[in-house]
Amino acid sequence: MPASVASSDDGEQESFIVDIEQLRNHGINAADITKLKTASYHTVSAVHSAMNKNLLKIKGFSEIKVEKVKEAAAKCLPHATKFITAAETLQLRKRCFRLSTGSKQWDGILLGGFQSCSISEVYGEFRCRKTQLAHTLSVVAQLPKDQGGAAGRVAWIDTEGTFRPERIVQIAERFEIDPEQANENIIQMRANNSDTQASCLGELSEHFATGEFRLLVVDSLMALFRTDYIGRGELSERQQKLGQFLSRLAKMAEEFNLVVFMTNQVQSDPGASALFAGADGRKPVGGHVVAHASTTRILLRKGRGDERVAKIQDSPDCPEREATYIITTGGIADPEKA
Repeated sequence: MPASVASSDDGEQESFIVDIEQLRNHGINAADITKLKTASYHTVSAVHSAMNKNLLKIKGFSEIKVEKVKEAAAKCLPHATKFITAAETLQLRKRCFRLSTGSKQWDGILLGGFQSCSISEVYGEFRCRKTQLAHTLSVVAQLPKDQGGAAGRVAWIDTEGTFRPERIVQIAERFEIDPEQANENIIQMRANNSDTQASCLGELSEHFATGEFRLLVVDSLMALFRTDYIGRGELSERQQKLGQFLSRLAKMAEEFNLVVFMTNQVQSDPGASALFAGADGRKPVGGHVVAHASTTRILLRKGRGDERVAKIQDSPDCPEREATYIITTGGIADPEKA
């Protein structure tokens, strides 16, 4: 059994997750619910948001049965099937939280940290310490809320083999968390191709349905898509698969109240717009599909000496501002004052 995380001060955190077993109360039998679980549908929301054509792929599901299941899901989620006022939306968004980065400067430009129920993307060239930020967040997420954490567990999709439990130990010591417990609270999968990267979300949905998880790390988003789809001839298929992956990430972020944190690579583009490229003409990989999916985008670049600079490129909440940070044994931190 995994070690326990810091206890949450909000007993309502899991109330928004409706277990798929609730469909029994609306006429769906146990056999059909088992089939839905086998197809990686573990919550009512997942069923409700699924396209009919995907549910029809489940063995034994006819159009009539799919409609019956959809109707049952709608009865379990009345708020999801009608227009609601902005005041009601505001009330629903009160469950969102912000996850500290471990740096006061970072938290300052992010209005407190990375926000849940959305996708956050950081991109930059090598040695900007994108993965180190992910390691820091993985420890901070386990802290109580009054310490900038989320009192939750962490899931990590590793596409480049850069996850290091040894770093978790070091960062946990900085935040005075038991190192062994910190690693127990993180589940990690090494994806070797983009198909595995996408399919593992099905397994994660079962874990997330417990309500214990608050952070999903994808490090990095595009590494496998870039190697699995080569040339312009496969670009359209790559972007389609990428779009489906990102769409599912966005749905999971909202359904399970997660901070979804993605790292991304860059490519050279001397003619790129200043909006999407840094001063050196580098822009994030993935094109408009990734740009539209990311709620908050942050460019990382090298600064003076050991310093690195983070600049918000796009966000619905935060203005375009910069923060300076360094990497320590204990993870992301503010530069020492002169």
